[in-house]
Amino acid sequence: MFSRRNVLILGAGAAAAGALGVTGYAQADVAATASEWIRLPIITANIGRKRLSKREAAIRAVRSGDRGHRPLVGWQEIGEGDSGEKAMIAKHFDEHYKNPFLRDGRAYRVPFSIPNHWTVVSTKRNFVHRGIEGWSPERWINEVVLRHVKYTGIEFALINSHYIANAYNGDRKPSLQDEWRKHRKLHGNRVLAHHAAGRPVIWTGDVNRPDYTTASGRSAEKKAFSKGIDRINWLPAGDKIQIQLQGTRTVDMDVDSHNARVAIFRIRLA
Repeated sequence: MFSRRNVLILGAGAAAAGALGVTGYAQADVAATASEWIRLPIITANIGRKRLSKREAAIRAVRSGDRGHRPLVGWQEIGEGDSGEKAMIAKHFDEHYKNPFLRDGRAYRVPFSIPNHWTVVSTKRNFVHRGIEGWSPERWINEVVLRHVKYTGIEFALINSHYIANAYNGDRKPSLQDEWRKHRKLHGNRVLAHHAAGRPVIWTGDVNRPDYTTASGRSAEKKAFSKGIDRINWLPAGDKIQIQLQGTRTVDMDVDSHNARVAIFRIRLA
C-alpha cells in the first residue's frame, strides 16, 4: 500500500523517469526506500567421506533444507579426499544458482551456492595456511558480497571456512593449535573488515572447536547455534539493513557425524 505522501513523491519523480529511463528510475526508487522482509535461509553443510554412496542424497537434502525456498549454502570438505561432489552440487544447485569457488583451482573445498535473486557483487579467497601431509589440506576462507536483485540497497557479506581438526577437538594436539589460531585470527579480521565497510556479515563453517565463541570477538556477533562444531553466526552493521533470526533446524545427511544446520533469517532495508 502507498501512502498519499508516497504517491506524491512518485508523481513528482515521473518526469525524472523519462530522463533516467523507466527501469533506471524504478531501481533507484527501490534501492532508496525501505523494503519488505525477505526470507534468507542460510545452511552450513559439511559433506564428509565416511559413506560415499550417501553424498548425492545429502546434497539433495541440503537443497530442500528450507522447502519451497532456495537456500544460500556454505559447503565444507568438497573434493577433499574424494571426487564427484562438485558435479553433484552443480546438478542440484542448477541454473537457478551460482556456485562461487566450486571450480576454483585451490579454494574449492569451501564453496558457496547462491540463488540467482542475489547478485554476487564481489568474491575473495583468503589463504590461511599450508596443508599438513597425511593430516590436513591447505585451508582457505572464502567470501562473497551479495546484493538483492530487486532491493539493491540490501547488501551483506557471506563468509565460509573450515578450520583444521584435532587442534581443539578430538586428540587436541598442541602441534596443530598454531594453524587453528591463525585461521581464527584471519577469520575475525575478514568479518571486521566487512563490518567496518558498513556491511552486515553472516558466516558459515566447521570450526572444529565445540566451545567456539565468535569470530570477531564483538559482543554484537550472534550465534544461530551455540553448541557443536558446525556454526552459523552473524554480525549486524548499523540500522540501515536489519537481519533477524526466525528459527533453526538440522538436515540429516547420513554421510558421517555432520548434519547440515539451517538458520532461517529475514532481512530488509530499513
